[in-house]
Amino acid sequence: MGLTGTTLSHEVCDKAQTAGSLCGIVVDMSQKVPTPRDLVAAAQAAAETAQSVASGALRIPPASIQLASQLPDLIENLATTTERLNTAIDRAERYLALADPLIRTMDALLPQLEALVATGNDVYNAVSSVPGVSTLSRLATRGGSDAPPKGPRKT
Repeated sequence: MGLTGTTLSHEVCDKAQTAGSLCGIVVDMSQKVPTPRDLVAAAQAAAETAQSVASGALRIPPASIQLASQLPDLIENLATTTERLNTAIDRAERYLALADPLIRTMDALLPQLEALVATGNDVYNAVSSVPGVSTLSRLATRGGSDAPPKGPRKT
């Protein structure tokens, strides 16, 4: 069991090996344990590297970046507008609920009013077919065209 050049042989590793060796490869356990400061520095370096790679790979137009930066405000405005719209719809529903009896009464009166208008039209047609009514209507309208007399002037 051992290494041939840079590859491991096809033999199975012994189960009795220690943590310091992996299938015949000796691992140096005297390495320095990283401190939290080292971990933060490594994370920041990785983030900067990832950001530089991403910015090099993606070409995002400035308008899209500006729109993306405004998105939270737009969503908040949309939520506020939706809330105001719901309030207005509730108010309109309350008004319609209050006006509902009036609308039902008007619906009940409408056929009677249509019948009354139809009767008035029938009376007009019947009276206009009587001979001499047109002369009588001219005489009646001639006196009505004069202006009514004015009352006494106050001085």
